[in-house]
Amino acid sequence: MMRKLLLALALGFSMSAMGQVLNVTSIDKVTLPDKASVAAISPQGDYLLLTSATNQGLVKYDLTNGESQTLSTAPSAGHNVKISPDGQTVVYREGSFNDKHLRLSTLKSVNLSSGASQILVKPTRDLQGYSVDATTAGAVNKGKFSSKAIGSAKAQKLPVLSINRGQLMITLNGKTRQLSPNGTEYSYMWPSLSPDGTKVLFYQAAHGAYVCDLDGKNVRKVGQMRAPIWYDDNTIVGMLDKDDGEFIYASTIVAATLDGKTQVLTDDSTIAMYPHATTGKIAFSTPAGEAYIINVSTK
Repeated sequence: MMRKLLLALALGFSMSAMGQVLNVTSIDKVTLPDKASVAAISPQGDYLLLTSATNQGLVKYDLTNGESQTLSTAPSAGHNVKISPDGQTVVYREGSFNDKHLRLSTLKSVNLSSGASQILVKPTRDLQGYSVDATTAGAVNKGKFSSKAIGSAKAQKLPVLSINRGQLMITLNGKTRQLSPNGTEYSYMWPSLSPDGTKVLFYQAAHGAYVCDLDGKNVRKVGQMRAPIWYDDNTIVGMLDKDDGEFIYASTIVAATLDGKTQVLTDDSTIAMYPHATTGKIAFSTPAGEAYIINVSTK
């Protein structure tokens, strides 16, 4: 415990802020068929989506029986993957190049049960963000919103967070506007909506993770964590990584509540990076291509 406290202090947490946010029951290493990075964990916690260290390809890995299913071999397929709430549909991008050697992105979906796939957004230079719910995939392409039904459902106008030239944008009721709550002089990354859809989480480059309301007001700093994600409506999980300018030599997974409590979930025995969460489970990767799951419960 003392080692965790010392590490937390070194990474920017104050002693007064430390407290139990989640109850860690175990941290289990996942036996993978090959080295990989975790791209997502299903809402039900029964499978992982795996990719390479460079986000090439996408593989479903069943945590129950260890079976693998290749969904894509394309570049960028492992970047910012979305899974529908029932765990049956995966939405991902595929990278390609046009005849002028410019990079394009195609937004696709695949139904894991039937294997049926859809092209949601045709190859484009400006796929800025997308979101998924039970029936719809909504995307912002070149600043414009579009939605497409998943399967036979009727498409809805989903809220979408996107990044345009480093600025944080929000699309509500099909209309996109700039949000950038801390000012346009900063760059924004890793935006996401809270599970209840009322708050925005984002990372401000070199400053840390913040939460605000949908109108950009009531901005609160969560901490220095990078790659922040929602665990629930009140809890954020992210990573505190340290590098020497070239290599990351230390990283821990941390949790924080919106009222200021923080907790280090992993120790310095692993370089724990890029968490992905669902109720009761937080998955993370290491630079060595290993995957772990932190089993947690709320207090």
